[in-house]
Amino acid sequence: QVQLVESGGGLVQAGGSLRLSCTASGSRFSINGMGWYRQAPGKQRELVAAINRGVATNSADSLKGRFTISRDNDKNTVYLQMNSLKPEDTAGYYCAADRFKVGGSTNDCWGQGTQVTVSS
Repeated sequence: QVQLVESGGGLVQAGGSLRLSCTASGSRFSINGMGWYRQAPGKQRELVAAINRGVATNSADSLKGRFTISRDNDKNTVYLQMNSLKPEDTAGYYCAADRFKVGGSTNDCWGQGTQVTVSS
C-alpha cells in the first residue's frame, strides 16, 4: 500500500514556473518507477514524464526543455520542474508510482492530483 501526496500546483501566468512535488509513503516494495501525468478537460490523461530506475524520459517532444523530472530517493519524492508554462499546460497533474515502471499498461498507485492553471 503506497500513498502519494502531491503539492506545488497553482495559478501562474504564462511564461512562469512551478515545481510539483510528490512524496510516496507506506511502500511495501521498492518503487522503481515514478512519474507525472496530466489531464486537461475533455482530453485523455497523458504521460508527462517518468523516471524509471533512474532513467528520466519525457513523453512529448514539446515538453523537452521545459519540464524536467527528478527524484530524491532519500525522501522518496519525485519532482516536476515546469518552466515557460503555457496556457495549454493547464491541467490536473497526477503523480504515479509503480513497482516496475511508470508508463506501462498500468500503474500501481496514483496521487489525487494537483491543479496547474496557466493564465494568458
